[in-house]
Amino acid sequence: MLNALLQRIKVGQVGLTPPQAQPGRHGVAIVLVVRNEERHIGEWARFHRLAGIRHVFVYDDGSTDGTLAALAAALGPAGHTVIPWGQRLIDSRLGRPIHNQVLAYAHAAANFGGAYRWLAYIDADEFLVPVQASSVDAALAHLGPDVANLSLPWHMFGRCGHHLAPAGGVVANYRLRAAAPMEAMNFKCLVDPCRLSAVRVHSVHTGHPQLTWNDRGEPSRLAKRHRASFYAADHLQLNHYYTRSSEELEQKIGRGPNLEAKRQAYRRKVMRTVTRIEAHTLEDNLALNFLDRVAGGGSCLSENSP
Repeated sequence: MLNALLQRIKVGQVGLTPPQAQPGRHGVAIVLVVRNEERHIGEWARFHRLAGIRHVFVYDDGSTDGTLAALAAALGPAGHTVIPWGQRLIDSRLGRPIHNQVLAYAHAAANFGGAYRWLAYIDADEFLVPVQASSVDAALAHLGPDVANLSLPWHMFGRCGHHLAPAGGVVANYRLRAAAPMEAMNFKCLVDPCRLSAVRVHSVHTGHPQLTWNDRGEPSRLAKRHRASFYAADHLQLNHYYTRSSEELEQKIGRGPNLEAKRQAYRRKVMRTVTRIEAHTLEDNLALNFLDRVAGGGSCLSENSP
């Protein structure tokens, strides 16, 4: 009974000694854990290249399709680093799985973080969208050195009426999102890696008391960041294309959770989230507006764009 319970509880937080800051460190790097995302990963990579991301650290969880080739074509050899990351590790004393994504986040910070002002911990269905600036780095330029991490609320996009995956990509076709980003949703984080002491998938620790900041530079205790007063997307918005089409939603459910013991409940969990997203929506064109501002529109994300 106890063993079965422990198998459902991952080791979800990893502590680390932060790296030393390198002279002249600057810019934003993304840490991406990825597996078989060939259909959309090229668009994701081209978008973030346009948004001025310095580098993408790709932790490949055993991809068997063209994901890595698409990333290489979009980012070039200088723009990304691939780290094989297909292991499944456990706490051998208690039999608890260790969260593979959290391990990647800690590894990236400890080994590469000293060269960057920010590491962004996001997934292949999440886009960092500068609201007014021409790059992610510029969108964060107003933040002083006291700001050690950012909690960006998910802006959740649903199916937008698409049964099958439409031509033209994600940003152009998915424009309806949940109207209330702070309602029963979550966050992803950007962090100063040289101040990172512990990391989870959706939160980081960068000192005591455990503070986090919104994109206006306003601090909050981590435990209270879900309050409506903390919400901000004045400078940088995190778009989470949670479902994409109905066809792709079924494929997402079929792949199951990253913890096998939770597979049976996974469909119910996902569909509850979809219901929340699609209950009250509004049109959100910030990602398209950014592309118009920097590159003349969404067509710049096509595979043949320079």
